[in-house]
Amino acid sequence: MQMTLEERYRLLRQELTPLFGVGEATSIARLIFHALKGWDTTGLVVHAPDMLSPFILSRIDEIVKRLKAGEPIQYILGEGRFYGMTLKVTPATLIPRQETEELVELIVNEAEDRSDLRVLDVGTGSGAIAIALSRNLRFPEVTAIDISKDALEVAEENARILHARVRFIQKDIFDWEPASHSLDVIVSNPPYICDNEKSDMERNVLEYEPHEALFVPDEAPLLFYRRIADIGCDALVEGGSIYFEINPLYADDLRGMLEQKGYEDVRLIDDISHKKRFAAAILRRNI
Repeated sequence: MQMTLEERYRLLRQELTPLFGVGEATSIARLIFHALKGWDTTGLVVHAPDMLSPFILSRIDEIVKRLKAGEPIQYILGEGRFYGMTLKVTPATLIPRQETEELVELIVNEAEDRSDLRVLDVGTGSGAIAIALSRNLRFPEVTAIDISKDALEVAEENARILHARVRFIQKDIFDWEPASHSLDVIVSNPPYICDNEKSDMERNVLEYEPHEALFVPDEAPLLFYRRIADIGCDALVEGGSIYFEINPLYADDLRGMLEQKGYEDVRLIDDISHKKRFAAAILRRNI
């Protein structure tokens, strides 16, 4: 069956609207055509009368089938958008999210015009945070650590494509220590969802995204935060900063933990949805 771009685009939106709603269905339809044909919104208008090849039509049908099965569009297309960049993503990495863009923006804004900051990104996944900071801070020295070899291969490819200077290290954060007083900033979006929250999560997250990057035991919701905070107590310079993406359910517990470990100016910061989504603190050694 032959179809023009305009006809298939309209049908695609109709197919996706029951799954995602009108707005998201339109966004996904545009992503699909951009991935398959390289056309932006203007291109969709210009090429609306064009006949689509049987190959493109079959690819669209395949994508729709996978979407209906619950697979995220980012994994289907192999890419996701983050902080103005297109990043490769695979099932070995979390899909970059808008909330994490806000974390990057917070760090970039608070760095102001400082240069040569030494930054550590813990649990880098696709490299989204590390690469964004490398490209948006002034001459930073960025190191990124992850336990997953597969995730680091994706992160390294993203850094190479985006011309970002990041040093990647494959290590378990519980078995690795940076040098004393070697860092100005530590940032992490670690696993923070407790196992008992799984029943409230969307199917496409549970079935497709890497669980080791998402979940922590119910009895240890601050497991990674404690470890990273301990590392910061030695590795951060006087006045160094630590930034986290957090679970709003444990925001107050996290603040108490950071204060107990000697961090000062601890802030809990709302995301665009007015949820306590970030924490920031400064290490003062009181010398």
